[in-house]
Amino acid sequence: MHGGEVVRAAAHVWRASVPGTTEVLVVGAGPTGLMLAGDLAAAGVRVTVLERRARTSQLTRAFAVHARTLELLDARGVAGELVATGVRIGRLQMVGSAQLDLARLPSGFPYMLLTPQYETEAVLHGRAKALGADVVTGTEVTGLRQDADGVTLSVRRPDGTRGTLRAGYAVGADGMNSVVREALGLPFPGRAALRSVMLADVRLAAPQAMPVANAVREGIAFVSPLGDGWHRVVAWDRGRQMPVDAPLTLDDVRTITLKALGTDFGMHDPRWLSRFQTDERQAPRYRLGRVFLAGDAAHVHSPAGGQGMNTGLQDAANLAWRLAAAVRGWAPEGLLDGYESERHPIGRTVIRDSGRMMRMALVHSPVVRAVVNAASHAAVAVPPLADRLAAKATGLSIAYPAPPGSHRLAGRRAPDLELARGPGDARRLYEALRSCRFVLVGRHAAPTGWSGRLVTAAPAGPEAPATLLVRPDGYVAWASDGDDRDAVTAALRAWAGPR
Repeated sequence: MHGGEVVRAAAHVWRASVPGTTEVLVVGAGPTGLMLAGDLAAAGVRVTVLERRARTSQLTRAFAVHARTLELLDARGVAGELVATGVRIGRLQMVGSAQLDLARLPSGFPYMLLTPQYETEAVLHGRAKALGADVVTGTEVTGLRQDADGVTLSVRRPDGTRGTLRAGYAVGADGMNSVVREALGLPFPGRAALRSVMLADVRLAAPQAMPVANAVREGIAFVSPLGDGWHRVVAWDRGRQMPVDAPLTLDDVRTITLKALGTDFGMHDPRWLSRFQTDERQAPRYRLGRVFLAGDAAHVHSPAGGQGMNTGLQDAANLAWRLAAAVRGWAPEGLLDGYESERHPIGRTVIRDSGRMMRMALVHSPVVRAVVNAASHAAVAVPPLADRLAAKATGLSIAYPAPPGSHRLAGRRAPDLELARGPGDARRLYEALRSCRFVLVGRHAAPTGWSGRLVTAAPAGPEAPATLLVRPDGYVAWASDGDDRDAVTAALRAWAGPR
């Protein structure tokens, strides 16, 4: 095929893959963008994802999937598929040698899953496509403009030609160097927290079943199985701070790993060697008009605690149902603004906590390191405190503000209640949430008039409040220990719009 024929063929494939009309444009086909697209498609929204990469990378930075994220995936019917790709870890190492026991987590997923990011992307991509989302690769977004009626994206197609795409809303899920954020003119204030961090995916002569980590005066090293026969090594050498584009050899990684862990585990045959810089940054706004930011486009932070991908997936889950409501025309006033008001503080907290963990791990003084280690061991020895730390580390304790006087469950994660009656064959709340609608759990008939936005269920046991209105992202919108029909109707109007 001649060069001109290749260009024409690429243009034809691109035109065939891009729908004529779409309601939401998502920029970036990483985990955040794919989760968002799947949720929107499940809610009946026409959504198109634009991805600059022409093909999926088999290299990855994120690999920790926490319990709350697995619950979100369970509520989408794909948790089991992802769990089958990885390794379950029942203990989470804190700063120092203390470990949190995850077996006590009040969740159906009392562990951390280690699996390469490309596995998470594959699962979410499959779900999004099956639900009708369009994922267009090899397409680079080069600019953005918006008006009162929608958003227009300027794009460069695979053949090099340029064009535009139009939708009612757009979401930038295009990473730390977000083109969408830059086009909005939003700054990304913060700082470089740690320079010249080394990453390597390697084979080990002595494979490890559990992650191991340690910090010494010379630096830090972390080694973890990825679940696919490879191991991820993250290392930092205090005395050898090289530019991120400086050549990296396996011997560089071996040297500091040996100092920090006392062995290099016989690492060999690297498939990936890279340096990167850890930044702590957050956009001041997550919404500007009809355009939103999510995931690394909105916030980046230290890798300590493995929160990055998990936080982005929570962003997507929080935003998708709000956008679907706006597209369908029933969003109550302020619903779209609720995304930023709820998620921006969470992003700020993750940046603060992960940065604090990293700085504690890097302290010079052996005395201070001993004190931190002793404090960590003391904390995990007290079960109530250890449980709170585990819930925080795994995302189970995330809660959103509720109005004064609200029920104690309002704004909190909804537990996976057993149901006596649910939509379809649902026998658990998370199964009922797979419709991407509100779920009203109660013992009496629900008010009518919210068809397409609400499904109803009855609890199997007495442990639930009399009435529980659960948002599509699995958080409690409203609850009551009584059965006031007028109060239920008012809650539905406030959250799910007018009848």
